[in-house]
Amino acid sequence: MRVVGTFAEVRHNGRGPVGLVPTMGYLHEGHLSHVHAARQAGDGTVVMSLFVNPLQFGPDEDLARYPRDLDRDRTLAEDAGVDVLFAPELEEMYPTRPNTRVEVGGPATALEARSRPGHFAGMATVVTKLFAGIRPDRAYFGRKDAQQLAVIRRLTADLSFPVEIVGGPIIRHADGLALSSRNVCLSAGDRIAAAGLCRGLMAAADAAEAGERHGPALEALVRAALMAKPGVHVDYVELASADRVERLVELDRPAFLAVAARVGAVRLIDNIHLDPVGNTADGKFVADRGVRLDRASVMDAGGR
Repeated sequence: MRVVGTFAEVRHNGRGPVGLVPTMGYLHEGHLSHVHAARQAGDGTVVMSLFVNPLQFGPDEDLARYPRDLDRDRTLAEDAGVDVLFAPELEEMYPTRPNTRVEVGGPATALEARSRPGHFAGMATVVTKLFAGIRPDRAYFGRKDAQQLAVIRRLTADLSFPVEIVGGPIIRHADGLALSSRNVCLSAGDRIAAAGLCRGLMAAADAAEAGERHGPALEALVRAALMAKPGVHVDYVELASADRVERLVELDRPAFLAVAARVGAVRLIDNIHLDPVGNTADGKFVADRGVRLDRASVMDAGGR
């Protein structure tokens, strides 16, 4: 595996179709699953970018506390089969203070946008730079960040990037908590409380598959699970369309049920995708519950 710090070096080391796995580091099995997907897709060169992007953090957010460990990430990336690890310095990504930001409307105006003004402009800007600088054939993103995935699909279509966007399943700890680099910042007590996000979503998944179609009813199931845990402060619970990220009162199209909550000092997000089975007129939906690990995560003590 080559570790490089410039766009030119990434392009120089590319052979055949290029699969890009963008990350902010402190890798976990969710990131690594994208590497495996790229290998299975036949990408000739798998590139992983590792860059904590300051543009997508607000002034009161956790940029300084975001976990970083390049040596750890280098080992995990190489073991997973990454060919090129792109770990740029800030000066490579932003040689000067950027005067250009990429603003995406539509799916970037709801949910997280209400809580994190400017977040999606920062994210869209860095993704645009990665697509322009690396020129991948495919790029891999997780369904855990459902709104981000919708925004990136819209960005790619609107700017005519010749990149196939591949969405991977949510990878979960054995207790259901969605893997996130921020999980390492949870205290032991907060870690137990955080599992309530998944518990509520799974209850809503069961209800949707049993025929519940009323959005507020599905949202209430998630809220009930979170209210049962002290120390969990809900930001939002909302059923939204998968492509436009518009609130749905009735589940009648591909959608996701999203939750954001602060547990202790850590803000977490999670969701379940609800996908129609066959024709949406049939009214049957299946929930994508993600994939649960059957062992400790690489983020846990003893996990490897």
